[in-house]
Amino acid sequence: MGIIIANGSAAGSLLSSPTRGLKRVLWALMLVMSVAIYGSHAPLLTLCKVDGKIPFSASSVVVLTELTKLVFSFISLLIWDRRQLGVSLSWRHAAPFALSALLYAANNNLVVHMQLFMDPSTYQVLSNLKIGSTALLYSMFLHQRLSLHKWLALFLLTAAGVSYTYGGLQDLQHSSSSSEMQLHVTLIGLLLISVYCLISGLSAVYTEVILKTQDLPLTLQNLFLYFFGVLLNLTVHLLSSNGAGFLDGFSFWVLVIVVSQALNGLIMSVVMKHSSNITRLFVISCSMLVNALLSILLFSLQLTAFFFLAVLLIGLAVHLYYGVK
Repeated sequence: MGIIIANGSAAGSLLSSPTRGLKRVLWALMLVMSVAIYGSHAPLLTLCKVDGKIPFSASSVVVLTELTKLVFSFISLLIWDRRQLGVSLSWRHAAPFALSALLYAANNNLVVHMQLFMDPSTYQVLSNLKIGSTALLYSMFLHQRLSLHKWLALFLLTAAGVSYTYGGLQDLQHSSSSSEMQLHVTLIGLLLISVYCLISGLSAVYTEVILKTQDLPLTLQNLFLYFFGVLLNLTVHLLSSNGAGFLDGFSFWVLVIVVSQALNGLIMSVVMKHSSNITRLFVISCSMLVNALLSILLFSLQLTAFFFLAVLLIGLAVHLYYGVK
């Protein structure tokens, strides 16, 4: 017994080691789940299509997703941070999240409008530039000086995204000698994609700053963020509604999208609170592997040299950012 008491610190260290190991496993599982959700989003949207068209209102899905996040956050607050319900809080704690929700809502709506000035393929390719804008704003607002090899890693990550979205997958059943991707964008489209990348980076980095600087549990911060998210996106939906029913065109796959995107949003809030937006960028880039696998299995698409180039670039980026000291 005396030995146990004399080596109490060593015992505490031994007890904490399994705890740290469990946390690492949970963290890894959470990131893998996020990669899977990001990668499955586009295939799920394809499964929802009826006669080649999306049958539901995109704004309805956004509202339901934000509402699901809000409900999950409230349940989490009741389970893990119930004591916070009795704490006196002011609007100073909640108000910063209104701007976050506004930026996210603006970006979601900008995606729809800017595709009037470019084709979808061009949007997919150019939207990879938000990796650079996010990294730059992350470095500025969180005072994180990134070394040269880390900037090179992020450049490779951007190049990987461009390579994959440009031609990582090919539909042999509908391919022809003249079916190579033709990119088209107007001057207004270039301006809008620049604004989109800026707002995308700003919304993510600003949210990370709030999550890290406030001395509040994440469950409560999420409650604030998604309350404003529901409010703003519901307003947008009501203003843009064309008279169709809120749930028109919904199917099982749409519900899967709502729940999975809500879960992913909560995972990303954990990542931004305890890691960084850079981790989020690597998760999104790695998700192209899941996207490619599902596209092959579900839609019989074929991999091209651009896909393998993208995989190589991602591997190099991960090594440069996390492996090189």
